[in-house]
Amino acid sequence: MKYSRILPLAAISALAFYACEEGTSSIGSSIVSDEIEIVIDSAFTVTGSSVPVSSVVSRSEYQILGNIDAKGYGTLSADFASGFMPANKLTTGYGMTAANVDSIRLAMVMRKGQMIGDSVMPLGLEVYRLNKPLPSSGLTSDSPINTYYDASSPIASAIYNATVAGLPDSIAADYTYSSSSTDEARVVYVKLPRELGQDFYRKYLSTEGPALFNDPTAFTNWFPGLYIKNSYGSGRIMRFENSAIYLYLSYKQTLSSGRDSTIKVIDTFLAITPEVVLNNRFAQQLSPSVVSLAQQKPIVVGPIGYDTQIQLPIKQIVESYRSQAGNNNVVNNLTLHIPVSEIANEYGIDPPANILLVKKDKHNEFFENNNLTDNATSFYATYSPTTKMYSFTNMRQFVIDAINKDKEGTLTDADGEYILTPINLVTETVSNGYYSTSEIVIAITPYVDTPAMAQFDLDKSHVFLTFSKQTMR
Repeated sequence: MKYSRILPLAAISALAFYACEEGTSSIGSSIVSDEIEIVIDSAFTVTGSSVPVSSVVSRSEYQILGNIDAKGYGTLSADFASGFMPANKLTTGYGMTAANVDSIRLAMVMRKGQMIGDSVMPLGLEVYRLNKPLPSSGLTSDSPINTYYDASSPIASAIYNATVAGLPDSIAADYTYSSSSTDEARVVYVKLPRELGQDFYRKYLSTEGPALFNDPTAFTNWFPGLYIKNSYGSGRIMRFENSAIYLYLSYKQTLSSGRDSTIKVIDTFLAITPEVVLNNRFAQQLSPSVVSLAQQKPIVVGPIGYDTQIQLPIKQIVESYRSQAGNNNVVNNLTLHIPVSEIANEYGIDPPANILLVKKDKHNEFFENNNLTDNATSFYATYSPTTKMYSFTNMRQFVIDAINKDKEGTLTDADGEYILTPINLVTETVSNGYYSTSEIVIAITPYVDTPAMAQFDLDKSHVFLTFSKQTMR
C-alpha cells in the first residue's frame, strides 16, 4: 500500500514599494506559495528465517532454577553458580564466639508469577560449595562447571515448590515485597550446615576478618560462592531476583530482675548482587514440532533455542525516498511493526517481553560491550499482548545513514541484515521533579529468564517510511 497526503502550509507574500518622481509611483507585488507533501510509503516486504542459538552470554540480574518437560516446547533445565557480596559488619560482642551460631540458611526470593510450570510440584535441589572463583568474563550458558565444585560432596539439599499454600497466615504475610498483597513473593529456604556458619563467624572474629569482609575480591578468593542445581523432579522453572544467606545467632543475657533471657540475632551477611559473578546455565532439547516449525517459519525461542535473522529492504527504502522526495525534503521516520503468533504449548509459554533488533555484524559486540540501543543499528521493542506485535517506532537514523551510504556508492543488502533476539531490560526509576518519576533503561542483557517463544509473521509486517518534500509554486 502506498499513499501520500498534501498539507498546504501557508501563502508567503512579499510586497516591494518603489518611489520615483513626485506625483508618480509604481507598486510591484509578487506572491510565492509552497506546499509540504507528507509521503507515507509502505510498499515494502521483510523476509527472514530462524537461526539456531545454542548458548547466550549468561550475565543477568536473575537466578534461574528448575526443570521442565513441556509438550510443544521441549525440555529445559536451569541451574546457577554465583559468588556472594559480603556484608562489611556482623553482630559481635556479648562474649559471642562461633559456638553462638545456631544456624545458617540460603533464601532465594521470587516475585509471584515469575515462573513457568506447576507451582505446587515438589522439586529437589542440591547446594555445592565452589572451590575456586568463577572467571569474571567469558561465561556463557553452556560453560562447563565441573572443575569448580566437587559433585560428590553437596553441602545441603532441599525439597521446594513455589507456593505458600498451607503456611500459617502470620508466615504467609511475610512473603511480600511491600504491604500490598499484590506484590507477593515466594521464598525457597535451604538450611546450610551449621559448621559453615561457624566458619564464617570465626573468620570474621579473627584479626584479618573485618578487612576481609570489607574487600569483595579478597572475600571471593576465600569463599568463591555456591552452585545450586536441580537434583530431581520436573515441572517448573523459577526466576529468583534476590538470593541471600542469613546467619542466626543467640546469646544469653541476665536481665535486671536476675532472670536469664536468650537474645536472638539475624544477620543478612551474604547476597547475590550485580557486582558478583553469576553464571546461569541451561541445557535444552526442543521438541520435534518446534524444530520443524523453525525450518519453515521465523521463530524465537529463549533463553536458548532460536533467533530470527531478517532482511530489511534497505535499497528499496532508499529508492522510494529518492524517486519521490525531490530536492527539498526531510526524512521524518521509519517504523517497523512485526505481528506475532503464539506457539501452542503445554505451559502457556508466552512471547518474550522485549526484543532487540540489531545489525547482524554488530550482534556479538552489542552484548560484549554492554551497549544500549543507538536507534541507528540497534533498537528494542516491547511486546503488546493487545496488538500481538512488536513495534519499532524510531528508525529515522537508520534511513538517513542508508541514504548517505547510497550517495557514497557503498550501500549493500548487508546493511539491511538484522537479528531479532530476546533481551532483558535493566531499568532504573529517576525523579523528574517533585511529583513525577520515569523509568529509564540502564542496561540491556541477553534473555536469561524463564522460557519464552513466538513465531514472527513477517509476511504481515508493516514498514512505514514517512518523509516530507517541499514544492515551490
